Amino acid sequence: MNWNPSDHDCVRATGDAVACEFGDGLALLDLKSNIYYSLNGVGAFIWELIQDPRSIADIRGAVLARYNVDAERCNADVDALLKGLTENGLARLQDEAFV
Repeated sequence: MNWNPSDHDCVRATGDAVACEFGDGLALLDLKSNIYYSLNGVGAFIWELIQDPRSIADIRGAVLARYNVDAERCNADVDALLKGLTENGLARLQDEAFV
């Protein structure tokens, strides 16, 4: 998948996973593949954010507001997680016009 969304594109969890707290993060079970994924605390925070459609810019802003992280690093890490979630069918990228 070519990951090249705009800041205004939205991401939303697909509903194909069940999440439960695991340490300071989350364990996700993909109900379609029966594969488990683990998210650290920041990933768990992002997972909570994308339960409703949220723009990539909003997600980055929320992470920057909550955690002491460099903006460039934040953007790269948020993009990597969102790309991974979408590639594995756990989230869907939506153009803002369709939300």
